[in-house]
Amino acid sequence: MAIWNLGSINADMVYAMPHLPAAGETLAASSLDRFLGGKGANMSVAAARAGSEVFHIGAVGPDGLWARERLTAFGVDTGHVMETGTPTGHAVIAVEPGGENQIILFPGANRALALEQLTQALSKARAGDTLVIQNETSLQAEAAELGRRLGLRVCYAAAPFDADAVQAVLPFLDFLILNEVEAAQLEQAIGKPPGAIGVRDVIITLGAKGARHIDGGTGAVQDVPALPVTAVDTTGAGDTFTGYVLAGLDQGLAMEKAMAAASRAAALMVTRHGTADVIPELAEVQAARF
Repeated sequence: MAIWNLGSINADMVYAMPHLPAAGETLAASSLDRFLGGKGANMSVAAARAGSEVFHIGAVGPDGLWARERLTAFGVDTGHVMETGTPTGHAVIAVEPGGENQIILFPGANRALALEQLTQALSKARAGDTLVIQNETSLQAEAAELGRRLGLRVCYAAAPFDADAVQAVLPFLDFLILNEVEAAQLEQAIGKPPGAIGVRDVIITLGAKGARHIDGGTGAVQDVPALPVTAVDTTGAGDTFTGYVLAGLDQGLAMEKAMAAASRAAALMVTRHGTADVIPELAEVQAARF
């Protein structure tokens, strides 16, 4: 099977800071790095490094051809990544020594996707393949509806959180992944807890507490603990977890085993500075000792 990702592609400008700046504060950074990023690109790289065949559907501007080339080098099929006249999306990321971050996001080309591009790409998908979408591109609802019609397993990573965007895709979802804050926001918006919204599989990531799977059919809850590591940068950890979970399921793993592997990958990820470029490969995840 394969994973199709309608996903963002960003240049991540990462500034190492003594602490996260407060409102009105001017603060000097100690270093600057540029990485390939965007929630979509991160998930594609993670799923590819976990061993799945991954097709990325997205867009870059004339300034972003390096990003497409890097995705290709990481094993992601970029035949459906188009070049637009809109600048490539980018993120300005401040990271403090403890690993917490602050992010300013410019969507850019990620919002310039065309329906024809999406339709043409997904016409090559097979029933049973996985489609994953996030909130950093255009055409999310159209993709979810088309994916359902084609018999794909439709997964939605509900970040950055937008209640209207989530409700637009809910009728078409098989799988919803969100963090603890987003889960609370969703419940407030629709008046139901995530496990009672009619989605077959729901995962809530809980940061240092691990992750929780809720079976939308039976209500059964399964927790997978996080691994004890010293975090230096949490940017992209959730995307790494998502990519690894989807790859594990794509390769036939049970949910518990897919989540356990994803937890190991995310634990390694937070010990590194960077985003897509430093997502661990499967061999590293399997060999890691915690």
